[in-house]
Amino acid sequence: MSEIRVRFAPSPTGPLHIGGVRTALYNYLFARKHGGKMLLRIEDTDQNRFVPGAEDYIVESLKWVGIEIDEGLTAGGPHAPYRQSERKAIYREHAERLVAEGKAYYAFDTAEELDAMRKRMEEANAPSAQYNSITRLQMKNSLTLQPEEVMALIESGAPYVIRLKVPRKEDIRLNDLIRGWVVVHSSQIDDKVLLKSDGMPTYHLANIVDDHMMGITHVIRGEEWLPSAPLHVLLYRFLGWESTMPQFAHLPLLLKPDGNGKLSKRDADLGGFPVFPLQWTDPFTGAVARGFREDGYLPEALVNFLAFLGWNPGTEQEMFTMDELIQAFSLEQIHKAGARFDIQKAKWFNHEYLRQQPNEQLAETIAAQATTDGFDCSLEKAAKIAGLLKERVNFAGEIYAESAIFFREPQSYDQAVASSKWNDDAVRALTAFKDALTSVEEPLTAEAAKTTLADALTAIGIKQGKIMQALRLAITGVGAGPDLMITLEIIGKQATIDRLQKALTELRIMS
Repeated sequence: MSEIRVRFAPSPTGPLHIGGVRTALYNYLFARKHGGKMLLRIEDTDQNRFVPGAEDYIVESLKWVGIEIDEGLTAGGPHAPYRQSERKAIYREHAERLVAEGKAYYAFDTAEELDAMRKRMEEANAPSAQYNSITRLQMKNSLTLQPEEVMALIESGAPYVIRLKVPRKEDIRLNDLIRGWVVVHSSQIDDKVLLKSDGMPTYHLANIVDDHMMGITHVIRGEEWLPSAPLHVLLYRFLGWESTMPQFAHLPLLLKPDGNGKLSKRDADLGGFPVFPLQWTDPFTGAVARGFREDGYLPEALVNFLAFLGWNPGTEQEMFTMDELIQAFSLEQIHKAGARFDIQKAKWFNHEYLRQQPNEQLAETIAAQATTDGFDCSLEKAAKIAGLLKERVNFAGEIYAESAIFFREPQSYDQAVASSKWNDDAVRALTAFKDALTSVEEPLTAEAAKTTLADALTAIGIKQGKIMQALRLAITGVGAGPDLMITLEIIGKQATIDRLQKALTELRIMS
């Protein structure tokens, strides 16, 4: 088998949708699995939709999720340039060749003439109002005009497009690697524009020419391009490249969380989750769209989540590193049906990956946030907080939000817990514990706190189970939370004594 070569070819018309990231990921996994190359090409033929900053956003997004580019926009290569807007002459050459060979034609129709044609077709109850093998004979093009008229129009500077001359009666076949055989009759395909009046190619011509010239062996793209695939097969044949035509694989749609319809930004806004990998600020309106990165998702978690949106390894394993995904991935295990975008599953993946993060790696952010809020927090203390709380949250940013108990004493106490658990035994037990702590060596450890508490309670004949919730109430102000002995270690000996004294004073008054 020749070298596998795949490409990701987004348009710089705004932020990269998460579905595009999945497409790039599947291409990358497939290439790496077979020792092939991953190309990045920018399809910017529609200059009216070009958005400043979108190209850099695409590059940064791919880099963040760990998709490495072997050739193309950021890596260079033998087939440069990799922006379609810089390849106009190449596309015109191939479009003109198709005209010369009778496989395409010049069309000079104005917008008004096209509207009139569509209106005639609608009034005649035609199956479709397309520019096709029937209607082209009624229009102003090089098939209905004399050669000298065509030349005169071109020389006069009259605007024109080049359209593909689709056969009238022919079955066009495509063997998709995911969906099997797709057969479309040519009567269902209109004479698509290949070269626009501004000299820029349409997607249909540009991607065929580029894929051929760049040696692409597999085109792995979204399901929305499946209706165009027979047209592309026809173009490969007309250009004489059918024998080297890449294999196609059309990926399933990403569906709304409820499974009804294609996922959109509006669905994300209503559901309170992002659909873009990184935060995006619209350069024209200033509107800000959320990003998975800024929402606190780890790139490894997002990659793992996206991989399962349409693919399954056929095993019970859910957690995969990128290398493990590469080894397990195959196009044969991609589903045909759409994949429901379950944001709760994304959060689950992030939680699992967060648990694996080294405490020291999380500590820097926690310490910085604490310092910003005016608290003294060493990296050692921050690492202990991370270790205690990362099991209880989905995002790293939530750790500090949950860590107030480690920096300030309770400002109030849960009344429900106080009324049911704060009693004479609690007062006796916590007083004994407080007094016993004064003789414990610094720094206070969780083990020392546990032993000191057990000894103090044994001395006064009170069972630990009866007063633990009251102890937690005194230290944190609430009746539930992370491991209490580790909490005491983090806040330290003196802070523990102070909090016990405060509770004994204030809660005794309350009782």
